[in-house]
Amino acid sequence: MGWIAVSGAGAHWVDPDWQAGAADRLLPRGTVMVEATLGGGKRPERLLSIDRVLPWPGSLSLTMVAGQGLALVISQGAQVFQCVLPLAVEQREEVLRISFAWDSPARRGRFAVERADGTVLAVQDSDAPSPLTGGDVLALQGAGCCALSDEVEPLGPVPTLAGDTQVATPQGPRRVADLRCGDTVVTHAGAAVPVLAQVSRTVPAMGTFRPVRLQVPYFGLNKDLIVAPGQCLVVAGADVSYLFGCEAVLVPAAGLVNGRAAVFEDSGPLVTWHQVLLPGHEAMVSAGAGIESLYVGRLRRRRDFLRDTLLADVPAGLMPEHGGTALKVLAPFEAVTLAESRAA
Repeated sequence: MGWIAVSGAGAHWVDPDWQAGAADRLLPRGTVMVEATLGGGKRPERLLSIDRVLPWPGSLSLTMVAGQGLALVISQGAQVFQCVLPLAVEQREEVLRISFAWDSPARRGRFAVERADGTVLAVQDSDAPSPLTGGDVLALQGAGCCALSDEVEPLGPVPTLAGDTQVATPQGPRRVADLRCGDTVVTHAGAAVPVLAQVSRTVPAMGTFRPVRLQVPYFGLNKDLIVAPGQCLVVAGADVSYLFGCEAVLVPAAGLVNGRAAVFEDSGPLVTWHQVLLPGHEAMVSAGAGIESLYVGRLRRRRDFLRDTLLADVPAGLMPEHGGTALKVLAPFEAVTLAESRAA
C-alpha cells in the first residue's frame, strides 16, 4: 500500500482504509520517517514520541543524544527494542530525513539519515522490532513532521518532477512519466542522449517533498513547473556572472520560494515524483528552462546499498557513474539572493 499516515504543519491524514478497526491491525513491515533539523546542543533532543494504549500499551521514541547519535526505542508490552545510529552532529541548518524501516518476517531493521537530496549520511542494519500496530498509526497525530508507511521505503536518490512535466526529446516534448529506457532526450547543451531508467516514488507531500510551483516568466520559464524542493534549475545571465563568478548555476527550487518566482503548492497528503537517469549528470529542457536530471554520484560502487534504492533493478551494465556536478549548486542564501534580484 505505502504511506498510511502523514502528520505535520498542523495537519494530519490517515488512509481511509485504516480508519475502521485500525487499532487492532499489525504492521509486520513498514517505515517511520521524521524530518528535523538537528542541533549541536549537549542535551538530548526528542524528535518523535508516540504513546498508545490499544491493543496493548506501547511507545516509540526517537532522540538525538549528544556524543552518541540517534537513539530509537520501541516498546511493546514488556518487550523493549533499542537501536543507536552513530552520527556526528555539528550545528546544522539543513533539514535531515531520518527513517527506521523494519521487516519482521525477514528479521531485518534499517536505521538511516539522509539529506533532502537522498545523500545518505549514515545507515545501519539491525534486528527487527516487534511489529508496530494500527494504534501507532492513529497516535501519530500531532507528533511533528513525520509519516508512516506499511512498506520498507527506499533510500538514496530522490525523484523530483511531476509526472506531466514535458521534457524535450528529438521527437518533441514528452511527459517525463512516459519516458522509458532506450528513449532519448535533448540536453540543455543541445545533445540527444539515451534514457537509462525512469523512476518514480509516492511520498508525503510535506517538508522536503512538498510541491513547489515555479512560475512564469521567471528564470526563462514559458510554463509553470511543479517540482519537489530539491529539483534544480539551470540559471544563467549577467546577474549570475556578477554574483557568483560563473556563466551558469544550479538553483534548488526550495531556494526560489518567495511568493513570486515560486510558491509552495497544496496537493493533498501524498505526491508522486518522477525522474530520469542519463549517462552523465546532464540537464534536460522543460518549459524553456534547463532542469537537472537524476544525480547518482558513485552509487554503482555500493552494490550492497543499491538494493535499498529506487535503482535496484537497473542492470549493472547501464548504471552510470556521475562525478561532481559540473555547475555550482547555490546554497539557500545564495538562491534567495538570486531570486530577489530576478524579482526586483
